Amino acid sequence: MIAKVLAERYEVQGQLGKQTGRQTLLARDLQTQELVVIKQLFLGNDFEWQDLNLFEREAETLKELDHPAIPRYLDYLEIDEPDSKGFALIQTYVEGKTLEDHLKAGRSFSESEVKELAKSLLEILIYLHKQEPPVIHRDIKPSNILLHSRSGHSVGQVYLVDFGSVQNQAAKFGGTITVVGTYGYMAPEQFGGRSVPASDLYGLGSTLIYLVTGLHPTELAQQDLKIQFAARITHLNPNLVDWLEWMTEPSLSKRLSSAEEALRCLKNPSSIDKKSIALQPQGSDIKLTKNSEFIEIIFPPPGVGFGLIALFSTAVAATAILWGNFDYNKPFTNSEINLLILVMIAESLSVAVAVMFLFALFRKLRLRIDRQQISCTSYLLGLRWNHFEPAARQDISYLKIEKIGANLSEVIVKAGNQKYRLGVKQKLSEAEIQWFATELSQWLGLKIQRILTDGKKKISM
Repeated sequence: MIAKVLAERYEVQGQLGKQTGRQTLLARDLQTQELVVIKQLFLGNDFEWQDLNLFEREAETLKELDHPAIPRYLDYLEIDEPDSKGFALIQTYVEGKTLEDHLKAGRSFSESEVKELAKSLLEILIYLHKQEPPVIHRDIKPSNILLHSRSGHSVGQVYLVDFGSVQNQAAKFGGTITVVGTYGYMAPEQFGGRSVPASDLYGLGSTLIYLVTGLHPTELAQQDLKIQFAARITHLNPNLVDWLEWMTEPSLSKRLSSAEEALRCLKNPSSIDKKSIALQPQGSDIKLTKNSEFIEIIFPPPGVGFGLIALFSTAVAATAILWGNFDYNKPFTNSEINLLILVMIAESLSVAVAVMFLFALFRKLRLRIDRQQISCTSYLLGLRWNHFEPAARQDISYLKIEKIGANLSEVIVKAGNQKYRLGVKQKLSEAEIQWFATELSQWLGLKIQRILTDGKKKISM
């Protein structure tokens, strides 16, 4: 039998996989004599243009990547043969078995191997997510992870393959929502067509849960979309169990936000504080969004307190009383001119207090930190202005909680010469202060300093 040769260069050795309208082949490059992988997409009855978009995106993405644990782009071909028409992506061949093959063969993984595998894959994700724009794999699962030279004491070399579902930041704004991934490993936000770097963390966490339980994630019970696996394993260190739960939080705001943060917590289990990732205080209206690119916290209007109501009532009453003492049918006397001045002062105070009412009822505050800068912006009835002047992200030097009363604290973020003070004017509770400060601490990688103000003296805690 004569072997098939594509483009007069790639001699087909065998088939590695096949799906409707696609196939993956093992071939030899006749120029280099190296083995390569050929992924083919055929133009047939089942062809959809979205399939071609993803196929071309995979090729373009691999062309830009250069990492030893990721297949390397080699070539891209158009297939125009009598019996088949389509496209072919040529990439380097990675020798080894998939994690799925190992699991199906009954191979087990020790705790140290699970952590070794997690660290290797997180290093790959750190590389992908730091690309400009970030590259999101979107399909982390056992069949897309290859192990080469696994021994009894090591998982061996780890590879991440199959970038057919990849998304980059630029692709997100194309106007078309595409739901891709594999059920059981897809983060909840992916079902709505939304993917962020933390979506890959969910897929990795679900994959590792499969390793430690021996069960596919869909075979495990769920409660409020959260995978219930902890009761099935008693041999793992509780810190690793906590970490896996954190990786697979259904809510983006509660999940680990970046591969760097996940790797740091895996290496340093003491940094995982269950209380700190506990939940946003009940009844809090603060909105927090975070991923590897930014953290954003929106504080709701503080509301009108008794003191402001009393001040407004006093100013209005004083104005009414003063105006009532005027006799409009007579010329103003000197005393009435003085009274008029008091009326004008009272009216000005009323207007100022009315503005304070507007601020208390409708002004929102947004704190945002991204790779470039930290900014704090006020929003009121369609207007927007800087609450604090923006500062460079790299100038952030410390994060503090300063206690300034029996039940009163504020968070201070120092960036260059700017201090962002938050908490008192927003009327945040102590629980809200602790919660959002912890979120900032985890995202920034800064420890929280605690300051107790005792009169004029500040004492570090």
